[in-house]
Amino acid sequence: MKTVVFDLDGTLADTSGDLIAAANACFRDMGEGNLLDAAQDAGTALKGGRAMLRLGMERIGRSHDDALIDQYYPVLLQAYAQDIDTHTVLYPGAMDAVEALKIGGYRVAICTNKPEGLAHTLLTRLGVRDLFGAMLGADSLDVRKPDPEHLFETARRAGGDPAQCCLVGDTNTDRKTAAAAGVPCILVTFGPSGEDMAALSPEALLEDYAHLPVLVPTLIGAP
Repeated sequence: MKTVVFDLDGTLADTSGDLIAAANACFRDMGEGNLLDAAQDAGTALKGGRAMLRLGMERIGRSHDDALIDQYYPVLLQAYAQDIDTHTVLYPGAMDAVEALKIGGYRVAICTNKPEGLAHTLLTRLGVRDLFGAMLGADSLDVRKPDPEHLFETARRAGGDPAQCCLVGDTNTDRKTAAAAGVPCILVTFGPSGEDMAALSPEALLEDYAHLPVLVPTLIGAP
C-alpha cells in the first residue's frame, strides 16, 4: 500500500499561537515578560520548544544558557499541554485532501517531532485523530526525524510499504528525512516559512491543499 505521511505543526495545522503562548509563560516565570510575538516569531515556534526558548533567551542576552533552556523545556511542555488548542487551526482544505487521498486508496499517517502524547491530544481536540491510520511522535521510537526510520515505521504502522510513501512537510527537517529515506518530499508554502521552501529543492511544492490529491499520484503513482 502507498502512504502519504504528513508532518503536523506547520503542515496540517498552524499551532504557532499556542506554542508561542507556552513559551511566553516560561519567560514570564523568569520575570522577563513576553519575549516572543505570535506573528513575528511563528516560524521559530514551528521549529520546536527549545528553538523558542533559545530565541527568547537571545533577546535578553542569554542564548548560551543551555541549563536554563533545559530547565524550562518541561515547563513549556506542561504549559502547552494545558492550553493546546486555543489558537490552533487546521490549514484550509487539509482534511478534505486527507479524505480524498483515503477515498483514492492511499494510506495516510502523521510523523511529527511533537511528543506523541501532545500530538494525540491535539488531534483528538481538533476532531481528526481517527482519520489517520498511524501517528508517531518524537518519543514513539528511539529515533526521530530526520532519521528515516521514523518515517518508515510510520508508514508500516499505517499498513503501507515504506518504500512507497511520500512526506508532506514544512521544514528542512522534513526535507532531510525524505532524502534520507529516498522518497519524495512535498513542502507546503502557506506556512510561516513558506517563502524558504523552494530553496530546499523538494520534489514538489504545495500552495493549496486542493492540489494534493492530484499531485501525489505524479510522485508515487496510483494505489
